[in-house]
Amino acid sequence: MGIIEIEGMEFYAYHGCFSEERIVGNRFMIDLRMETDTSKPELTDNIHDAVNYQTAYQIAKKQMDSKAHLLEHVAYRILKQLFQDLPTVVHARIKVAKINPPLGGKVEQVSVTLEKLKTDFQ
Repeated sequence: MGIIEIEGMEFYAYHGCFSEERIVGNRFMIDLRMETDTSKPELTDNIHDAVNYQTAYQIAKKQMDSKAHLLEHVAYRILKQLFQDLPTVVHARIKVAKINPPLGGKVEQVSVTLEKLKTDFQ
């Protein structure tokens, strides 16, 4: 097994419980960790045998473009799509952070981390 991580994906999106957040938007950061069998691409050096990082990024981007109230919901949607589109991923962890959330004071970020097995979605 191997671990593939994509760290520091930054998006501007419109997630939040306050209507202003869904209009004005905010910055979000995503860290993604995927566990997959890397034995075949280790030998073949062929992208078609590996988890394509660009596909994983595009999944995150597409889900970030779709408004949600909760970070938990966004993270869940990303993981669900990852397991559907990247069949060799067996375990994944995602952290979705909202930068400078509107909490009434100075807060650098709030985040939600979800960790799921592929079997959680079958």
